[in-house]
Amino acid sequence: MSISHDIRRTLIVVLALNALVTLMKIYVGVHTQTLTVVGAALESGLDMMNNVIALTLVGIAHRAPDEEHPYGHAKFETLGALAVVGFLSISCFELLRRGADALVGGGPSAVHRASFSDIGIVAVTLAINAFVVWYEGKRGRELKSALLTADAAHTQSDILVTLLAIVSLWLSSRGAMRVDGALAIVVGLIIAYTGYQILRMSIPVLVDERAVEAAQIRTVAEAVPGVLSVRNIRSRATATHSFAEVTISVSGLSSVAEAHELADAVEDAVSKRLGGGQVTVHVEPA
Repeated sequence: MSISHDIRRTLIVVLALNALVTLMKIYVGVHTQTLTVVGAALESGLDMMNNVIALTLVGIAHRAPDEEHPYGHAKFETLGALAVVGFLSISCFELLRRGADALVGGGPSAVHRASFSDIGIVAVTLAINAFVVWYEGKRGRELKSALLTADAAHTQSDILVTLLAIVSLWLSSRGAMRVDGALAIVVGLIIAYTGYQILRMSIPVLVDERAVEAAQIRTVAEAVPGVLSVRNIRSRATATHSFAEVTISVSGLSSVAEAHELADAVEDAVSKRLGGGQVTVHVEPA
């Protein structure tokens, strides 16, 4: 069974759970007109959209290298993680705007006091969110999937958002209506921080930031007997693979076969340092 198939199966499970959570939050949000719950429903709805995008991209990201993409298609998965940030930004802006409106009295306020059943329904969604974070995060680490890892991080913010929604509902049930706007602003700031974390993980991949310090690769390569010097060291990484290029100098008296054996030895040593990455070694006479 391929990795892309495993990722798809995980995303389908998460999509179904997010759909259930969204419907439950929409029901409570519409019933109570609580801004924080409406924001939590929006957050879960964005999770669903992210899952749909991920299901589309994951098949592309795990295609084998071809003539036009000799290094593979893994960066498409990282682009999907950036799409998550885009939707997070929309959610963040809307919550901050509506929260500020509610605080100054120009926005919506709760018109129905929340019941214990309303609070109970949102509490169930909290338990589902916690399961999704655990399950998707675990599968993301096992499959080395940037999309699953990013989406699990996003759902971690859902847990905090849902907790705030529960607090807002409880206060609403006791007549404290206006605190909902302040809590909505807190929710927006949580979403903004989550987006920042995903950007920190995704941008280095897209700009080909080095995977390993050149000095570390040089030390590993120079430790191979027969290698006289090492230069032109490059490395980069995608969400699932690492790549490195190294030029080594060998004795000019070495035969082609001996130089080839040295290159293979350096490739093996550097690949182990990269955790199984793809290494290209160029050989030059000293």
